[in-house]
Amino acid sequence: MAAPRAFSFLVPGDWSTPTGGFHYDRRLAQALGAAGWAVDVLRLDADWPVPDATAMAHAAAKVASLPTGTRVVADGLAFGASGAMGATGAMGDIIAAHAERLCWVALVHHPLHLETGLAPALRRQLLASETRALQFARRVVVTSPHTASDVAAMGVAPERITIVEPGTDAWPHAPTDSAPSVPAAGPVRLLCVATVTPRKGHALLLQALAGLKAPPGLPGLPGPPWPPWQLHCVGSLTRHPATSAEVRALAHDSGLADRVVWHGEVDAAALQAQYAAADLLVLASLHEGYGMVVAEALAAGLPVLASDAGALAQTLPPQAGWRVPAGDVPALQAALQRLISDAALRARLAAGARAAGRRLPDWPAQAARFAIVLESL
Repeated sequence: MAAPRAFSFLVPGDWSTPTGGFHYDRRLAQALGAAGWAVDVLRLDADWPVPDATAMAHAAAKVASLPTGTRVVADGLAFGASGAMGATGAMGDIIAAHAERLCWVALVHHPLHLETGLAPALRRQLLASETRALQFARRVVVTSPHTASDVAAMGVAPERITIVEPGTDAWPHAPTDSAPSVPAAGPVRLLCVATVTPRKGHALLLQALAGLKAPPGLPGLPGPPWPPWQLHCVGSLTRHPATSAEVRALAHDSGLADRVVWHGEVDAAALQAQYAAADLLVLASLHEGYGMVVAEALAAGLPVLASDAGALAQTLPPQAGWRVPAGDVPALQAALQRLISDAALRARLAAGARAAGRRLPDWPAQAARFAIVLESL
């Protein structure tokens, strides 16, 4: 039998990597540990979700070493991985081999085959491998209702799916209603917090901004001179080097080189400072399983302009920001035009963001919901 209030957490790599998925894993484990759970973290290094044979042999050995009855929470990046064994799914074979003696819980941030930019053959292979692996999960935890629908479409019965949205940490710099944020002098400061990969839509954002670079701006703007702006991009520039090179070249070729600052990965304190200094969070993603940076912006009292991709239509309340159709550059450009030029509108949305931020659950509350899943096994 599984030890009381204990589980093993299968993590696909270094969970200090600043991505939303790893942040969820890390903070969830910390909150469960604080609540009295014993958490055994099993780090599996590989090129997930397509590991090589050596990495899969290492994963198989680690899983085989777990005592019978162990609860195993596996991050979906590894759980649905497809490697050298092809479309049948490398991790699916390991999971199947231990399905009777281990209590598997799949933690799906978003299905692997919905990643942007995949070759069609790889997309089909990941869909097949993750669909097979999910058959052996006792429970599947997802981070949003939208992702729950995506997982159900892969054949998982709704009664096996539990939604545990991310918690949100309190942001020390968030303004209060009695002391609202005051627009700083100088350019309107746009903030994009996203790893530079095809799915995050940096190219779309730059294309939209390219039409706004020169005063008086686009037709219909309220009187020249049009407010200047600057975009600050926070997120890894090395996870997908080809996309990083593409978007930086696009910024240069579009005449935006002096308007766009690429910060790369930053620590928590520097990220908080970026939120505190920003006037508007912008996110042009083509898919999101939740959109943790939107929740962070709300906690910081920052208005948001985002696409409606994936779960973002549910994550962003209308009183806290604007949504535009994913991939629609003209709509994104028009929204940027209005929000950059209208400080009063941004202030109203910031008030809505502060109100929405106060309603967000914290990590102890979400860990308690996750614990119910573990206790049910």
